[in-house]
Amino acid sequence: MEKHKDYLKSPDLLPTSIEKRTIGSFGFVIVWIGMAVVLAAFTLGGAGIQQLPLGMVILATAVGSVLLGILMTLTGDIGVEHGLSFPVYMRAPFGTVGTHIPSILRGFVAAGWFGVNSYFGALAMNSILYTLTGFDSWELCFGLFVIAQLINTAIGIKAIERFADLAAPIIILISGWMYITLSDQAVSTGKDIWSWVESPATGTVAFTAFIVVVMGNMGFWSALAADMPTISRFIKAPAHNKNWFKRNKNAILGNIVAYPITQMFMVAIGAVSYIALGNADPIAAIQQSANGLILGVLLMMIILAQWSTNTTANLTPAATIFSNIGGPRMPFWLGVIVAGIVGVVIQPWNLFEFINSTLLYIGAVLSGIVGILIADYYFIRKRRVNVKDLYELDGQYHYKNGVNYAGFIAWLVGAICAIIFMNYSFIVGLFVSGASYFVLAKFWWFKVYKQKEIENPSDDLYLGISVGRSWEIPSQAPPIDVEDTVLEWRQ
Repeated sequence: MEKHKDYLKSPDLLPTSIEKRTIGSFGFVIVWIGMAVVLAAFTLGGAGIQQLPLGMVILATAVGSVLLGILMTLTGDIGVEHGLSFPVYMRAPFGTVGTHIPSILRGFVAAGWFGVNSYFGALAMNSILYTLTGFDSWELCFGLFVIAQLINTAIGIKAIERFADLAAPIIILISGWMYITLSDQAVSTGKDIWSWVESPATGTVAFTAFIVVVMGNMGFWSALAADMPTISRFIKAPAHNKNWFKRNKNAILGNIVAYPITQMFMVAIGAVSYIALGNADPIAAIQQSANGLILGVLLMMIILAQWSTNTTANLTPAATIFSNIGGPRMPFWLGVIVAGIVGVVIQPWNLFEFINSTLLYIGAVLSGIVGILIADYYFIRKRRVNVKDLYELDGQYHYKNGVNYAGFIAWLVGAICAIIFMNYSFIVGLFVSGASYFVLAKFWWFKVYKQKEIENPSDDLYLGISVGRSWEIPSQAPPIDVEDTVLEWRQ
């Protein structure tokens, strides 16, 4: 019986208190730089430059990244305001049982990216060893690299932030060197990087190509747009302040400035690499552009870049989700191991060539979750959340057998529409799912399953840091009646 009571109260999923939020504005910028340097992003530039000039590819990336950064900040307020992670809040729009389905999807996407990035890091590690010793086994390097990342991430969020502090300046150096070197190589072959296009598109074809780059960039980070609360709950925010911009100021600089700039730089490097070498593969580009000690240093930076991205953007969210599914018996560190196993089993070495073609599909499916989160949190609950019941099996979020059908219907409708209009997948999925959920939940589902924060929209009862509150929930149910297990807070 005790296990039944505690199922939703895994210690790693409890709300983050104000005192435990350790990441400031500059720290989050550093974290974002570490996350956004993903070698797979180079392929977006390599694909875009085939039909559009470099300036248009960068502009499309900027548009997609800024839009997604705004969405990340919107969903991230769930973590900033209430200290809640993504899988916990998903119990509101999907139910205490239903949350597992979209959460598992997000977890597998994150684990998949972990595997892909680890594969790149392993190739770089193997290249260093081969150059120095003649040893050649990317498989062994892959295994060692995976284990090292799992250990680092299992230590916790502060360890991740400290690692990002080390990786970020190194990442900036390698990115700058690659861009300059590849640009010089392109010029030496008679190609102007700002005007060269492999097969120039015009008219409506050019517009479609532009939109595809925008949607591809949004799809690239769509999983994190939904899962941002898992990270944002560790970001510092002022207590007793209901102004949205002031409360999220430490997140805005990272999401809307640091992330788009870094993403544009990564895409530009991929495009210039394709112009210079006919190949957007970063490892191949580096090997063709450097040798000796410089090559070794650059490859080591590649390893650090993938490590930094994986710990924050992939392993941490995936581990949190798997911990939510497993309950108290699956702590965060065990969730990290599960994420690592999934990332290896999917055989990432066979996935990279399909990344561009799958990003639109990923965006189509995950964008609906972002739309539903925004509709539920802002337009229906108006940021007020009955956090107590998020941790109760028989509370208001149990709905019908633990499932909120309004959420699943809206998600399905949005995903179908997004797939039909694939070139606009993310935007279509976002708005269709969000609008569908708003109508279904407000005028149907919540008429049947009453929500306390909607029926009694009290700031004092249902807001978090805006009224100076850190939500607290016992991680183990006491040996008394469940009615006596109450949610406490500090004012």
